[in-house]
Amino acid sequence: MTIGDPDPTTASPDGRELLEVAVEAARAAADVLLAHYEQTALEVRTKSTATDPVSEADEAAERAIRDVLSARRPRDGVLGEEGGDQVGTSGLRWAVDPLDGTVNFLFGVPQWCVSVACEGRAAAILDPLRPELFTVVAGEDARLDGRALRGSRREELATALVATGFGYRAGMRARQAEVLARLLPLVRDVRRFGSAALDLAWTAAGRYDAYYERGLNRWDVAAGELMCRAAGLEVRDLQADGELPPGLLVAAPALIEPLVELVA
Repeated sequence: MTIGDPDPTTASPDGRELLEVAVEAARAAADVLLAHYEQTALEVRTKSTATDPVSEADEAAERAIRDVLSARRPRDGVLGEEGGDQVGTSGLRWAVDPLDGTVNFLFGVPQWCVSVACEGRAAAILDPLRPELFTVVAGEDARLDGRALRGSRREELATALVATGFGYRAGMRARQAEVLARLLPLVRDVRRFGSAALDLAWTAAGRYDAYYERGLNRWDVAAGELMCRAAGLEVRDLQADGELPPGLLVAAPALIEPLVELVA
């Protein structure tokens, strides 16, 4: 940088620059996770319940992401699942999930990912095992390995494939089972794999016609929600209801209203 050039860490970035950072951070985390995957000696502890684990791999992957963000975007805020909320001064904040699908990762189930989003601006979701890289810049197409994505345009609920996820508390799961019992006879089928960020990316890619889940955190959905909107899908917030915390519903436009009636 020569005298008089703007400082790249303070100048207002465009979405493509932010996407470049997101991809770099996601790849750094993926390298850490692949080095730990299918190891039997990982240190694991629990968070909200005994069924809500976090491993040393999660924590090491988030450190890798934060190292990239610290070097490339030192004035930005960072909200991470394992490292808390770091307040920034730039007006931008990153929401990062270093390992979405920890239970799958620990059991050797190949459905987990890294999610990195500069909120409302750009995002990357990386599935290191396939490998597939889902990306989006606000105002542009969502993409899979550079190919533009278009979400489902299905119009019949009876033929829709719907994805969902479940919470960690027993009372919440009981209520979710009631919702699932209403939904299941009325759709083609339901899938539950365990990574919210990857479910959202797959919905943006048209692999599902709809996805809903409750009890999600900002780092779970910041990247995927931006992708689904860019892919032409409808996004609705689900309000809290007793044991059921707030949630998110994403669907083909023609399916959004009947699904709201069923799952909200």
